[in-house]
Amino acid sequence: MKNYDWIVVGAGITGAALAYELAKQGLQVLLLEKEKNSHNATDYSYGGVAYWSGSTPLTRQLCQESKHILSNLSQELNGETQYRELNLVLTIPHGHDPDTVRKNYENCLNPPDYLSVEEAIELEPLLNPNAIAGVLTVAHGHIHAQKTTRAYLQAFLRLGGTLEIEPVLNLLRQNEQITGVITSKNTYESRNTVICAGAFSRSFLEANNIRIPLYFSHTQVIKTPPLNIHLRSLVMPAILQRLKIEAEVRQPEKESDWTHPNSNVMAEIIEPGAIQFLDGSYYLGQASQIITDPSIIPDLTQREAEIRSQIAKILPQLANMPGTCHHCLVAFSDPSRPLVGKIQNLGGIHLFSGFTSPLAYAPPLARHFATWATQGKDPIIDQFSPIA
Repeated sequence: MKNYDWIVVGAGITGAALAYELAKQGLQVLLLEKEKNSHNATDYSYGGVAYWSGSTPLTRQLCQESKHILSNLSQELNGETQYRELNLVLTIPHGHDPDTVRKNYENCLNPPDYLSVEEAIELEPLLNPNAIAGVLTVAHGHIHAQKTTRAYLQAFLRLGGTLEIEPVLNLLRQNEQITGVITSKNTYESRNTVICAGAFSRSFLEANNIRIPLYFSHTQVIKTPPLNIHLRSLVMPAILQRLKIEAEVRQPEKESDWTHPNSNVMAEIIEPGAIQFLDGSYYLGQASQIITDPSIIPDLTQREAEIRSQIAKILPQLANMPGTCHHCLVAFSDPSRPLVGKIQNLGGIHLFSGFTSPLAYAPPLARHFATWATQGKDPIIDQFSPIA
């Protein structure tokens, strides 16, 4: 039986980036993914990289590092990421005070600029001028999340990493030390295991009597074929309801619902937005529900109709375009502090998940994590407390 330095569980963007960075340090790394053709949050990501948005010294540094890493990543990985810069257009609903909305972004590394309705339509002609009181706009990074993940995986394999498609069923444990994992096919030993399984990280660890402050939403987007209608920007709402409902469902009085998952809808929102990829296809979204049972799949016909109804108000030319609705789970934690590092009171087990802006934070944090894994210290990772 081969013994690895690190086992990484989950091959989405976070696991792929981390496995690559660990292998680049010369470590023997096994990356495990449960499905060959996954349908996770990486697959349905808008691809936006909010490197302008850091509002604390830590997140500002990570955003600056993210911009540097991603602008050079395609060359480094010798693979396609489709990195580019484009305008982010944050729509302010008609009837809202633009100055009040703008104040929510004052602490950002690069605060967005306000544009009047007339200026907004000049920047993005597909917007409905009757639905907005103006927009906020800022230069925004963008990648194709699926292609970037594949580029990370290919580079990881070239470095000698091992990728296996095997569901992880359990952890190997000796007293208070995790020594590896048990999959559907094999048992793998390692001095260190890191869980990067997104929303499924919580249920997997709870099955091993490990509780973590990780949560998830059920999210739906519409994926279209390539279209001739050209959207110049990434369009999203300026008032993000998602952050509010995520804060509400993380309150202590809600914890029992997460400990004993059920099908009750704790909260649901629709935040109309759109992105067009370089091949002309779109993602239109998005609808989100907080339901603690991860196995639930909402009525996609209904969710598609609701998304299209909201898109019709902001981007009416896109509302009836052909497309299909898709569902995934999106993990989240405290937005100011993703779950990165050791899990308290256990040896050999780590977490790398819960990113509010994974495409901005995961690449630099993966690099810092790999430095910490080999040198025992890192100025960024050392700021994260053990995960309780």
